[in-house]
Amino acid sequence: MPSYLVQVAYTTEAVAALIAKPHDRSEAIAKVVEKLGGKPGKLYLSFGEYDIVGIYEMPDNVGAAAFALAIAAGGACKSVKTTPLMTGEEGIAALKKAGGSGYKPVTKK
Repeated sequence: MPSYLVQVAYTTEAVAALIAKPHDRSEAIAKVVEKLGGKPGKLYLSFGEYDIVGIYEMPDNVGAAAFALAIAAGGACKSVKTTPLMTGEEGIAALKKAGGSGYKPVTKK
C-alpha cells in the first residue's frame, strides 16, 4: 500500500482550542484513515510551517486525496499538504526508468 506524508497547519482558532483543552488527535485521525481503507502511521507534533506531520498508508491517490479533503473541509486546518512517498527500491526503479526515457533537455544550441 502506498505511503503518504501529510503535513497540517492549524488555524489560530484550532491552536487556541487545543491550548484550552489539550488532547491527542491521533485516535480521531486514525479512525478516518482506517475508514478510507488506509493504515494509520505515526503522528508527530511539529513547529514551524506545519503543526502536525503524519505518515500513513492509503490504498491509492484517491484515498489519500479524500483524507486530505476531509480534514481540510473541517475548518480547523489552514493548510494541508500531502506528499506521496516511495521506498528506496521504488526510487531506484524510477531513476532507472528516467535514464531510459530518452528525454532531451532544452539547450541553447
